[in-house]
Amino acid sequence: MFSKRTASVIKRELRTHLLNKSFIIMTLLVPVFLFGIMGIQTFIAGFEGDDASKIIIASESPEFLNSLQADIVKQDYYKDKKIIISFESVNNGEIKYFVDKNKANLLDEKLSGIVYIPAKAFKDKQISFYSKNPRNNSLFDKIDDNINNILIAHYFKEKNLSSEDISYATQKIDFKELKVSESDSIKEEGYGNMIISFLFTFLLYFSLILFGSSMLTSVIEEKNNRIVEVLLSSLNSTELLTGKILGSAITGILQMAIWLVPVFVLVSTSLFVLPPEFVLSISISHLLFFLLNYFIALVTFMGLYAAVGSIFTNPQDAQSGMWPILMLIMIPFFIAIGMQSNPNNEIGRIASMVPFASLIVMPARMAIMDVPVWQFIFAMFVNIATLLLIFPLSGKIYRVGILSTGKKPQWGEVIKWVKYRY
Repeated sequence: MFSKRTASVIKRELRTHLLNKSFIIMTLLVPVFLFGIMGIQTFIAGFEGDDASKIIIASESPEFLNSLQADIVKQDYYKDKKIIISFESVNNGEIKYFVDKNKANLLDEKLSGIVYIPAKAFKDKQISFYSKNPRNNSLFDKIDDNINNILIAHYFKEKNLSSEDISYATQKIDFKELKVSESDSIKEEGYGNMIISFLFTFLLYFSLILFGSSMLTSVIEEKNNRIVEVLLSSLNSTELLTGKILGSAITGILQMAIWLVPVFVLVSTSLFVLPPEFVLSISISHLLFFLLNYFIALVTFMGLYAAVGSIFTNPQDAQSGMWPILMLIMIPFFIAIGMQSNPNNEIGRIASMVPFASLIVMPARMAIMDVPVWQFIFAMFVNIATLLLIFPLSGKIYRVGILSTGKKPQWGEVIKWVKYRY
């Protein structure tokens, strides 16, 4: 499988990729793009769009309104005029008339909404919100705590509770997340590892599709241009396929290592001090495992892409063969993203030890939690076994498909190629 001729193909692939302008540009711009996407996402998430919103808070109880107003005027959103609030005393039987009177302003969005707190809300906490946009959650998030606190204070007012008791009752629970590991130290868990988990997942997803598509296109072009026939006059198909895949995989590892340089620096030095909530609790061994896992993933999936490329003569026809491979990448990607809130859930735990899915899910899971050693060993065994199974199968398909011309073969014929003995 590996010979001097294979090494020559690897050198050719490295020259082709490493000296390619698009490779250099992508290597430099992807980190910028990634942080840009995260910045845009943060901006969009933080951009609520409700500045200078005008609302009316109405209630049957003037006493309640006075207490609520005294609490709201202390809030930053009121002081900064992000929300302009007026207070009205309205009886329950008059609320429909009151809304109709303000209907024109509600429809023209001169008035964002009317919050009505009837007397029965002091027992069941059911309030009404009249608006053209009744699902304005960013608006609710600002005022609901204040309304709830005053409702609680009003409810307990005649139950002989002190202001300290009421303050305690209205206070939210503050969870302090402490990570217990096999080492003696117990550290507070921040958001750093969750960000790294997302970073690992995104980079794997992006790179596997990028390099896989590049491999498929390269194989189809060599097949159509008859370059492969010249190459096969000097070496066999197995050596050619091995050289192409290893050359691209080495390129991918170099590119990924460059992308991870900032993480290596943060982990290995104390030159940069992150805020406590973003502190990373991963080691160099985690990053080295990620690179090894990435190499296995590249070789596995590029073998599949090369096999599909050898079957077809144009990228359009190859789409039907690409979809199953894309599903093997996309489904684990969504599982890895979905398990961020609980990396030890049943789906994430099983997916981290299943062929193909393990290549994407396990690195993301290890970044968030301490994975049991047996699960890590089992996942590595599964990944290597999958590679050793896929590579020969891809080689058999590539060996026949790369020289086949004319009519597009049926999938039944491709299965026969796998059964051929050489």
